[in-house]
Amino acid sequence: MENLLDRPWSKFYPTNKEFQVPEIPLYSILERSAEQYGDRTAIIYEHQKMTYRELKDGVDRLAASWRSLGASKGERIGLMLSNHPDYIISYYAAQALGLVVVQINPMYTARELLQLASDSHVTYLVVDPGAIQAVKEVSGIYTFRHIFVSQAEKSSEGSGFHSLEELKHSSHSLDKPAPVSVHEDVAVIQYTGGTTGKMKGAVLTHYNLIANVVQSQYMYGGNMLLGEEVVLTATPLYHVYAMTSAMNLGLYIGGTVLLIKKFEIEDVLDNIREYRPTYFPGVPKMYSAFVNHPGVEDYGLDCIKMCSCGSAPLPIEIIKRFEYLTGSAILEGFGLSEASPSTHRNPTTGVRKIGSIGIPVPGTDCMIVDQNGQELPTNCVGELLIKGPQIMKGYWNNEKETSRSLRDGWLFTGDLATMDEEGYFYIVGRKKEMVIVGGFNIYPQEVESILYEHPHVKEAAVVGIPDQANGEVVKAYIVPKDDCQVDLEEIKGHCYMKLTRYKVPKEFEIRESLPRNTVGKLLKRLLVQEERNREENKRGNERD
Repeated sequence: MENLLDRPWSKFYPTNKEFQVPEIPLYSILERSAEQYGDRTAIIYEHQKMTYRELKDGVDRLAASWRSLGASKGERIGLMLSNHPDYIISYYAAQALGLVVVQINPMYTARELLQLASDSHVTYLVVDPGAIQAVKEVSGIYTFRHIFVSQAEKSSEGSGFHSLEELKHSSHSLDKPAPVSVHEDVAVIQYTGGTTGKMKGAVLTHYNLIANVVQSQYMYGGNMLLGEEVVLTATPLYHVYAMTSAMNLGLYIGGTVLLIKKFEIEDVLDNIREYRPTYFPGVPKMYSAFVNHPGVEDYGLDCIKMCSCGSAPLPIEIIKRFEYLTGSAILEGFGLSEASPSTHRNPTTGVRKIGSIGIPVPGTDCMIVDQNGQELPTNCVGELLIKGPQIMKGYWNNEKETSRSLRDGWLFTGDLATMDEEGYFYIVGRKKEMVIVGGFNIYPQEVESILYEHPHVKEAAVVGIPDQANGEVVKAYIVPKDDCQVDLEEIKGHCYMKLTRYKVPKEFEIRESLPRNTVGKLLKRLLVQEERNREENKRGNERD
C-alpha cells in the first residue's frame, strides 16, 4: 500500500496510520458475527425474524447439501434472486465452499441469462420462482448441472431442479469451509453494462470485497455502532452496491438487515415506522419517492442517522428537500462495479460538500488526468483514475477490456471529474456522454441540475443527439411532477437565466417516465438510440 498521508484528504481520517485490510474470506464475516451476536436478529423480512445463529445454521446446512451434490471450489453459481433471505443464505453458502457467485437480475430474459451463463460458465443456479420460465428456455440450449428453486417446499419442475428449502434443512452441516486465498480467489463476478450496453464481468476477490466493507465502516467512524444498527435494505442485493453497503457491511458490524423485497414507497415507509432503521444506503429514485410522498413526515424518518446514495448522481434539490423533511443527511459518494463498489464518500466529520462525491475512502488513491494520461492540477476536468484494495482483478474472460481499463494498478473509470484544493471530487459526466457543440464541452449533469431546480420538474435527463448541421445538439427529457403542467418555454427561460447560452438544450421533450434499470440507474443510451433510430427513419423517408 502506498503512503497516502500527503494527499489533501488524509486529514479527515481518524488515524494517521496506514489503512490495513484484514486478510479474511467473506464467510468469516458470518462466522464472527454468529459467534459474537448469535441471538441478535440478523434479518427481518416481511415481519419474520432470523437470528445470526439461525442464519449460520441455514448457511452451513445448505453448503453441506451443495457439497454432497459435487459443488467444488472455483465453480460458478448464479444467484438469480430478488431480495429474500434465500439470497443471503445462498451467497454465504457459496462463499463457504469457495464457489464464485455470479450476480444475475431475476428479471432478465432468457437471452440475457444465456449471455451471462455462457460467458461466466455457470454450473449451478439459484432461481426465483418468477424466473423459472426464462431458466427453462435457456436449459434447452445451455446445461446447468443443478438448479435450486427458492421459496419452494418441494421441487416440481422436473429433472435437475431442487427445492432450496429442503436443502437448507439438511440433516448434515458443513464441517469446515473451503480454504481460500483472499487475494487470488474470486468471490463474485459482477456484470456491468457500462455506457455501451455490452455486459462485462468485473472479477472481485474476497480481499476486494472485505476491503470495501471495512473502508465503508471506517468512513462512518463512531456513528456506526457494533451490534446495534438496523440497515434498511431496499436496493436489490444482486446489485453490487446493496451487496456490499447493505448486506456485507450490515453483517460485518453485527447489524440487522431489514430486507425489503421490492421498493414500494408505502411498504417501505411502514417498515421504517415499525422497525426504526438507522442506516439507509439508497439510490436516487428512492430518495425522489420519499421527497414526493405527501405524508413522509409522519413516518418517523428521523430514526435514520446515516444515509448514503449510490448507482447514479443525486440532484442537489432532492438532497435539500430530503434533509429538510427528515433531518437525515445524505452522504453523497461514488462507486462502480469494478471497485466493489465504493471509492468516495463525504466524511461524517469535517466538511460535507453537497454536490461533491466527497473524498476517497481510506487506502484509496485518485487523480484526474488529461487525454494523454498526464495528471491535471486542481479544478481541471479530466478522467478520474482510482487505485486501491477494492479495485477488481479484471474483467472475466476479457483481456482486451481489462488491459484498457486497468493500467499500472490504476482503474480508468471513464468518468469526467474535478478535484478541489481540499481533495473533494466532483463528477461532471461520462466521457462518452459529454456533448460537444461548436467546440464547447457540455456536461449533461450540470444542465440536469439546473432543470431539477425548476419546481415543476420531477426527473430530467440530458443527452447529445445527432444533428445534420452541427453533428450533435443538446436535448432534455423532462418528467413533470404530479398534477403539474409544464411550460417548455418557461423552462427554457429558466435555463437561459442559469446557463451560458451554448449549454441550454435546443430540444425538449416531455415524458411520463425515463428508462431506468431495476436499481434506478438512468439508461441514457436508450434515449440516444431512440434519437438515432428516429434520424435514420427520417432520412429513409426522405430518400423514398
